Amino acid sequence: MNDCMNITANLIVESIEACLPFWVDRLGFEKSVEVPHAGALGFVILKRGNAELMLQTTASLAADIAPLAEGPHHATVYITVEDLAPIRNALVGYPLVVPERTTFYGAHEIIVRDPAGNGVCFGAH
Repeated sequence: MNDCMNITANLIVESIEACLPFWVDRLGFEKSVEVPHAGALGFVILKRGNAELMLQTTASLAADIAPLAEGPHHATVYITVEDLAPIRNALVGYPLVVPERTTFYGAHEIIVRDPAGNGVCFGAH
């Protein structure tokens, strides 16, 4: 698979607008692409530095690729960061999935769920 250059997660959510305060306001991502669907946002691409994340609503996905819109959509995204301090500050008062931890492989991690229920793990190695 030498031609595989990048993998970008597309998190399926009920409402993009409900997720933007978490991704944009708390974590500093910026919208680089927005696609409306049925009077709301149906799809966005969020960027912060070299990191890219896509959010798509279930309704938008159903209109685009109906078979993928069926079933559970929760995922976990692992985001590698140099330092957890800015993440810790951005998430003050936000509920953690587990207390901040150090793994057996030496990563320091903060794990939360975004407003759509997706797991988001920030790891500093």
